Amino acid sequence: KWIAYAKPEVKGMTKVYLYSLESGKKYPVTEGWYDSYAPAFSSDGKYLFFVSDRDFNPIYSQIEWNYAYRDMAKLYLVTLAKDVKSPFEPQSDEVTVKKEEKPRKKSGKKKPEKKPSGKKKVTVKVDPDGLSQRLVGIPVKGAAYRNLVSVGDNLYYIRNGSKDEKPLLLMYDLKKKKETELGQINGFEISADMKKMLVSQNRSYAIIDLPKGKIQIKEKLNLGDMTVHLNRKAEWKQIFTECWRQMREFFYAPNMHGLNWKAVREKYAPLVSHVHHRADLTYVIGEMIGELNIGHAYVGGGDMPRAKRTKTGLLGAKLEKDPQSGYFRIKKILRGQNWNRSLRSPLTEIGVNVSEGDYILEVNGKPTNKMDNIYQSLVNTAGKQVQLKVNGKAQLTGSRTVTVVPIGDEADLYYFDWVQNNIQKVNKATGGKVGYIHVPDMGPRGLNEFVKYYYPQLQKKALIIDVRGNGGGNVSPMLIERLRREVSMIEIARNTTPTTEPSAMVWGPKVCLMDEFSASDGDLFPYQFKKLKIGKLIGKRSWGGVVGIRGSLPLLDGGYLRKPEFSRYDVEGKKWVIEGHGVEPDIYVDNDPAKEYAGEDQQLNRAIEEIMKELATQEKTIPPPPPYPVK
Repeated sequence: KWIAYAKPEVKGMTKVYLYSLESGKKYPVTEGWYDSYAPAFSSDGKYLFFVSDRDFNPIYSQIEWNYAYRDMAKLYLVTLAKDVKSPFEPQSDEVTVKKEEKPRKKSGKKKPEKKPSGKKKVTVKVDPDGLSQRLVGIPVKGAAYRNLVSVGDNLYYIRNGSKDEKPLLLMYDLKKKKETELGQINGFEISADMKKMLVSQNRSYAIIDLPKGKIQIKEKLNLGDMTVHLNRKAEWKQIFTECWRQMREFFYAPNMHGLNWKAVREKYAPLVSHVHHRADLTYVIGEMIGELNIGHAYVGGGDMPRAKRTKTGLLGAKLEKDPQSGYFRIKKILRGQNWNRSLRSPLTEIGVNVSEGDYILEVNGKPTNKMDNIYQSLVNTAGKQVQLKVNGKAQLTGSRTVTVVPIGDEADLYYFDWVQNNIQKVNKATGGKVGYIHVPDMGPRGLNEFVKYYYPQLQKKALIIDVRGNGGGNVSPMLIERLRREVSMIEIARNTTPTTEPSAMVWGPKVCLMDEFSASDGDLFPYQFKKLKIGKLIGKRSWGGVVGIRGSLPLLDGGYLRKPEFSRYDVEGKKWVIEGHGVEPDIYVDNDPAKEYAGEDQQLNRAIEEIMKELATQEKTIPPPPPYPVK
């Protein structure tokens, strides 16, 4: 008769509600001051459990005077009826003495056997008046919680806090007021009779008795031999319809961009009967959702064969074949950061001692002058030791053997090398006055790159921030907030130099580099940069796709569909912005492909030119402190 659910409020917190199926009315369980979610009824219908973020313990940043909040969630309950007592109410500590009862005489008659009564019917009584005031906190640590399930006096749940290595299954006994750790479990389901539990652990499953103590998994379910007979034609038809339906329900514009969405389905549905491979189905669905003329509408994945790939070992260098000797010469060594495993450059590691222009004469004893392609000798060597015979000359005399461990991908090294070259170029051209930051995306990687290069360059007089090729994400507001900071005063302490307040800011002009590959949140960043008048935009018009997506709902074969669910319009409420057009630069510069291949970056050159013009009139200098007061 009652449904419990969580609902996000408009520009507010998520609240827990109760909905009466009899009256059709909804009642708030929580107030709008704290996020509350994941409601679950107690098995006896007396309580409603939920998770709420109301534990405040700020964590201070190591990079600037700032903070974040983690592990804010704890478990809570409300008593649904006014006459239900709190499980945490004070208990009497008085000792009662029972009266001694005299033993009864046995009648000799046999008692009738009790028949099992079946599952007990639970009646849920709710007194809405004062519901949010009948709230009790369960004494557990602040973390992240999910999967609340009540069985008798016990509440089962998953905890996955920042200090937990893996998700933990725990049980809280309301009668004993005790929490018990049951084990590292990814997820669980409890059977309808509440006697068994299905647990997921390290990609395997097991069915166990409902645990009260530490879980010992003795036998895992063997799913390796499980076979499923599929009717792929029926499955593909269902997936097609499901994708059409999801777009209908979640697309940001209810008018489907003016399309008759039912007619679009009828247009493409006949093609599904001709599909004979998942790739064909993906193509048909892609054509259908393409009718919406929108970015971020993606379909893919699914049940199809995936070929095993063998990685070729790479040395973090450009190699070329010497036409005279036939040996391979090291044309360029990509710089790296060998203390960082993701930026390890094999030929620059301690003890290798090779230079650009040196020759690789042998790979694991095989002469390279007899190879058409040196990488044939490096197949399947990524992460394994390889012996190279090297020399400064194309001859075996005087050569030496070094051991290296090739990497499987050089993309990060090429990127790092490119960024370092840009930093050096900007430093040289501006006399060290101007900083340079490239942000590859607006996700964790891009945020990390920003943090790595922004804070060490706070002393610069100006800044070039480069979002060319930015693949998008969602962290642009964090970057914009730091870039638009304005100085309010100067701070100084004994034996220190004066600094701006706020301190984590570049006090001076800024420009932004962008191109046609600045996409999604990489579109939104230059839009905000321009709108907030942080500085000029230089380069080419951005990609033009800002209707955002969330995660995919499941499809039958494990495929995915990304649905454009939220967009942006201007603050005047007159037009939708960016989508389908992009952000226009203030100064248009296109890199000539031939010049770019030769190493000339015309866009970066123009950014340097413009920032130096601005520095000529806008350079800021922190003034020395006035005379110290005499009091």
